[in-house]
Amino acid sequence: MSDDSELETSGVRDAGFDEWLDAAADGEAYYLECADGHGSLPPRRICPECGSTELDERPLPDTGEIETYTVTHVATPSFEDDAPYATAIADFGPVRLTGQVTGVDPEAVERGLEVEIAVTVSETTGERVVSFRSA
Repeated sequence: MSDDSELETSGVRDAGFDEWLDAAADGEAYYLECADGHGSLPPRRICPECGSTELDERPLPDTGEIETYTVTHVATPSFEDDAPYATAIADFGPVRLTGQVTGVDPEAVERGLEVEIAVTVSETTGERVVSFRSA
């Protein structure tokens, strides 16, 4: 996405995270890996496992698998227009991501569902969010 006016309603970019969202929206999501093979997500500058400051960008696998999820029917004001929705943690190999499951009835979400990363916009806030869609 090159048009920053579409990125967030506040006009303020979150260094590292917004660049990652841009890459994910373009189908080029990545993770950071240290020399010991520990994976983490930006905007890290230090490996959370071993403390290494030598981190390289690696392509994130195209698909992951939902490990756990929850369905929200009564949301906080920040997500009230999005409800009902499912939020899941998906295993993408070297890292796990948390996101909102889209394009699937929240009641049909289940462990083991194969998903791919998407970037969608919250109905409530207009902000971009990490999402998963069925692969």
